[in-house]
Amino acid sequence: MGAYILRRLLWTPLLLLVVSFITFLLGHYGPGDPVQMLMGQYRDPEVVARIHKQLGLDKPLLVQYGIYLKNTLRGDFGESFKYRGRSVAELIGKRVWVSSQLGLAALILSLLLGIPVGLFAALKQGRWPDTAIISGTLVFYSLPVFITAPFLLMFFVLWLGILPSYGWGGLFDTRIIMPALVMGIPGIAFIARMTRNSTVEVLAQDYIRTARAKGLTELVVYWRHVLRNAMIPVFTVVGLGLATLVTGAIITETYFGIPGVGRLAVEAFFSRDYPIIMALTLIIASAYVVANLIVDIGYRFLDPRIRYD
Repeated sequence: MGAYILRRLLWTPLLLLVVSFITFLLGHYGPGDPVQMLMGQYRDPEVVARIHKQLGLDKPLLVQYGIYLKNTLRGDFGESFKYRGRSVAELIGKRVWVSSQLGLAALILSLLLGIPVGLFAALKQGRWPDTAIISGTLVFYSLPVFITAPFLLMFFVLWLGILPSYGWGGLFDTRIIMPALVMGIPGIAFIARMTRNSTVEVLAQDYIRTARAKGLTELVVYWRHVLRNAMIPVFTVVGLGLATLVTGAIITETYFGIPGVGRLAVEAFFSRDYPIIMALTLIIASAYVVANLIVDIGYRFLDPRIRYD
C-alpha cells in the first residue's frame, strides 16, 4: 500500500507539469490579448507594447513558461493582469475558502439526505415508495440551477420572508442555506439513486443470504454486510466531490452574490487574466489528483479484498 501511494505521489508533479504546459500553451495561442482587453477600444499601440514588455509577454513562449515555473515552485503565482497590484494568491485564497465552505455544506446535505433515502428505496424495492423515490430523484437531478434558485428565492424570501436573499457570512450563517440547497438538491438525488442501485445489487449477493442463514439479525446484516459494500460506489462520488470544493459554482455564486472562486474564474476568462487562469487550473488539477488518491486508499478500508501491488 505504501509503495502504491509513493508511486502515485511521484507521478503527480509530472501530471501537473503537463497540465500547466497545455494551459499555458492555450492561453498563449488563444484568441484575445489581455492587455488590449484591459485597455478597451481606445488604446495606443506604443502603450500596449510597453505594457507587454513590463509583463514579459514579449518574450518567447518557452522563456515565459520557464519563468512561470520558476516562480510557481517558490509559491509565487504572479500578479493579476486585471487587478493590478494584487497577487494571484491573495485573490484566489479568500475566494477558494468561500467556495469550499459552500461546497462542503452542499456535500454534507447531499450525504445526510441522499444515503438514507437511497437505503429506504432499496428496502422497499418494487413497492410504491421505491417507484416514487426513483421518479423524484430523476426530476430533482434534472432541475437546472436557474430554476431551483429563483424558486427558493421566491419561497423562502418573498413568500415566507425567513431567509436573507443575498450575500455571504460563512459556513454558520443563514445566508448559506439557500445556495447550499441549490447545489445540494441534485447531489441528494444522485446519491440517493446510486445508493439505492448499489444496495439492491448487494442484497442479491450470496453472502447476504448466507449471513441471514447463519441467524444474524437484519440490523447486523445491513450494518456489517450490506451498507459497507453498498457504499463503495457512493464513496467514489463523494471522494471526487471533495475535489469540486475548490472549483466553485458559477451560477449559484452569481445568483446569491457569493464572492467565490467561480465568479473570479469567469472574470479571469473574459479578461484573459492568464495568471489567475493558470493558478486555478493547477489548484483544480491538484485537488482531483488528491481526491483520486483518497478514493483509492478508501477502497482498501471499505473492501479488504482490494489489493494494490
